[in-house]
Amino acid sequence: MSGERNAFQKDYQKNDEKERAKIVNMEKEQTQKWSGNREETQRCGGNKEEKGESIRLEMDSQSKNEEFARVVVAVFMSRMNPTLEEIDDVKTAVSEAVTNAVIHGYQNRDGIVYIEARICGSELTVTVRDQGVGIPDLKKAMEPMYTSDATGERSGMGFSFMEAFMDKLEVESQLGKGTTVRMKKRIGG
Repeated sequence: MSGERNAFQKDYQKNDEKERAKIVNMEKEQTQKWSGNREETQRCGGNKEEKGESIRLEMDSQSKNEEFARVVVAVFMSRMNPTLEEIDDVKTAVSEAVTNAVIHGYQNRDGIVYIEARICGSELTVTVRDQGVGIPDLKKAMEPMYTSDATGERSGMGFSFMEAFMDKLEVESQLGKGTTVRMKKRIGG
């Protein structure tokens, strides 16, 4: 009886180890597919190829998620050895972009805010995208103090802050399809 029990336990342990290995591999594949530390070769400034890393985040369009987004991007960029000022600049810009997506893009309705942060050499690129209402007049929206908020609670400085705290700002928008904000900052330069 004791021999049968030992054989059963060995078979059970082998199957258990196989299942654990299968689960670990599935988790690794999902992490590489959707988020986390994806390493990929990409073109960085000119024709030079460097290894890049990126993370992707999808979150509900709720104001309370703005803080989470800025912390995630700050932690991700920490591998670049940024100064505290650089971290604060990026966190402020991310906050403004996410807030714009929640307040103006989705108009406080349900939706998903998509964030991607990418490191390529010494450059950080953060993209914040929504599938909200879009911006009817992008040129006007980019002007300091312009706001579509009729309540008077918003200052209209979101894009101005993003431009001030990042090295480059690109905004694309289509009515009824949403807005994409792409911000770049050289870290340590």
